[in-house]
Amino acid sequence: MESIWSATGKLPHFPPLWGDVHTDVLVIGGGMAGLLCAYQLRQAGVSCIVAEADVLAGGVTKNTTAKITSQHALIYRKLLDTLGSEQAGLYLKANQDALQTYRSLCQNMDCDFENQDSFVYSRTGKENLEAELTALQQLGYPAEFVQDLPLPFPVSGAVRFPDQAQFHPLKFLSAITEDLAVYESTPVRHLEKKKAVTDHGTIYADSIIVATHFPFLNTHGSYFMKLYQQRSYALSLENVPSFTGMYKDEAEDGLSFRSQGNSLILGGGGHRTGKPGGGWQELERIARQYYPQASITHRWAAQDCMSLDGIPYIGQYSAKTPGLYVATGFNKWGMTSSMVAARVLTDLICGKGSPYADLFSPSRSMLHPQLGANAMEAAKDLLTFSKKRCPHMGCALKWNPQEHSWDCPCHGSRFTESGKLIDNPATRDLKKQKYRK
Repeated sequence: MESIWSATGKLPHFPPLWGDVHTDVLVIGGGMAGLLCAYQLRQAGVSCIVAEADVLAGGVTKNTTAKITSQHALIYRKLLDTLGSEQAGLYLKANQDALQTYRSLCQNMDCDFENQDSFVYSRTGKENLEAELTALQQLGYPAEFVQDLPLPFPVSGAVRFPDQAQFHPLKFLSAITEDLAVYESTPVRHLEKKKAVTDHGTIYADSIIVATHFPFLNTHGSYFMKLYQQRSYALSLENVPSFTGMYKDEAEDGLSFRSQGNSLILGGGGHRTGKPGGGWQELERIARQYYPQASITHRWAAQDCMSLDGIPYIGQYSAKTPGLYVATGFNKWGMTSSMVAARVLTDLICGKGSPYADLFSPSRSMLHPQLGANAMEAAKDLLTFSKKRCPHMGCALKWNPQEHSWDCPCHGSRFTESGKLIDNPATRDLKKQKYRK
């Protein structure tokens, strides 16, 4: 299993840390969010080190669909209803600014950057689309309703965001990491105030950013209650009709489409990690149905952290951890949200403050219906009798027959059949023992 990005783009490799080092800022995690934080901090004149447990972009970043857009499903009517026009407008502006920052950075960069319109479509009716358009009109954004789409099935219509973008994430990261101080194969084992202990050395830093996808510290921030993870799947198809634009179903279990060169990236089959879902089998069936002449060239899966209210957690890790920051909960929109995080955290660390700090604050209210759902899922799996338990917080693991992995329904940790860690928040392999599926 390899994504189209891994097959067509390579990143530089860096040595592990040996010995002790000092820096202004330590970024833990070498995915898109962590590397953009380091890049923006360096541009601001701040010394920075990136510590990556494995290899750069080895997790979610290499398995994205790589859309850069402010159109995060039908979120703006929800934000208007729950937060009001000022905060909803800030969310839109933060993401539009992130898009423009990408556009500026990619001008002289070979990373397949393309301006594309973005569409959220519906196959079941216009009501939700019309409500979203009304919200966007209140916010002054020039979205529009369209009905004719180059998709292989009829739709009720779509909301169009003009002038969004797509790119090749690994080619982009290859360009921005050239002058960064990076240590690969350097997992942080223990974190204290202004100090991170690794296997072969210690990193001393005035500020620390945790950009590890799912935060690994349970003692602060209650992220084990505020986040859950979802898996989604993608196929790269050749011998399909070419089209422009990026497309996403309003339904959570719907399909997404975008082109990459002469290929079509078809996404879908999503489900909560540790639960049954359509996976690649569903996508392959759909590909045969709508594109019978197509050939599958690549297949991959992504895992996304979902926040309680649909807004990422970007800022101080918790109210009691000055100097410790986090970027997580990107809700399947990790490319744009990573740039938002880099801009917000750079401003906070440089003492400038950020107009978006309150909106994205990890310490904002947890009183949302999803909190109860997360708590019930965790309680159920903690009480499930099973010898297969996640080392993160002890939840019962479930066998994933499609991907041949042990998955945690509570927080999304995943392990190979032999027990090797694949996805966090767990930080170590399963204990050696023979498991039966």
